[in-house]
Amino acid sequence: MQRKEYFDIIEQPEMLDYGVYLQCDKLLACQKPLNDLCTADELQFQIVHQVEELWMKLMAFSLVEILDYMKAKQSHRILTLFKRVHALQRMMIEQLDVLETMSPKEYQQIRLQLGNGSGQESPGFRLLLKIPPDLWEHFETYYLDEGALSVQQIYDDEYSHDERYAVAEALIEFDELFQRFRWRHLFLINRSIGISAKSLKGRPVDLLKRGASQQFFPELWNVRSEMTDSWGSEHGVKRSSISGKS
Repeated sequence: MQRKEYFDIIEQPEMLDYGVYLQCDKLLACQKPLNDLCTADELQFQIVHQVEELWMKLMAFSLVEILDYMKAKQSHRILTLFKRVHALQRMMIEQLDVLETMSPKEYQQIRLQLGNGSGQESPGFRLLLKIPPDLWEHFETYYLDEGALSVQQIYDDEYSHDERYAVAEALIEFDELFQRFRWRHLFLINRSIGISAKSLKGRPVDLLKRGASQQFFPELWNVRSEMTDSWGSEHGVKRSSISGKS
């Protein structure tokens, strides 16, 4: 077949039941026409980012369900849904590898198609940033306040590896993976267009740097430092070597 024939099949494949159910005709029409691509790599650029928007849609939907299950204290459902969310987060991080198959030159060509747009304007990303405060509020209300417990008690004084601890660890896993995604994105930008470029000063890269140092649930991170300081004051910050060597 000729190039045009292949392109026609790629853009308008035959629709059988499976394709009809998934609305593949609409899905495959969400990218620029193949003949209009500014570079061959523009197709993968669009697809990777569109797929990530779909994963973020599913992630947000799952997190809203988690909020409902927190009210009911159905911890097993919460942990199962968090397992799904964490898997989605890891896939989003791994998918960024695809974008690193693109050269800096091709990336610059694609940037011209974006106008002033950047990943910070992602609707899915912006939505996900709004959910963690509600997650923490629900955790406090239904897992701490109702049981008159503190984070310190759950992790240290009354530690029993119970459902409260398991849900808290699911929250911190979400927090860690979210920040890993931000840092991975920062490395991608450095590799593709450079983070020291004067044209980027004060723009998305700086926002990303600030965001990558953010913690959604500082109470869950701080308790670890508090436990270590307490342990050090009890057992000594500097201890004798068990090897007998100084």
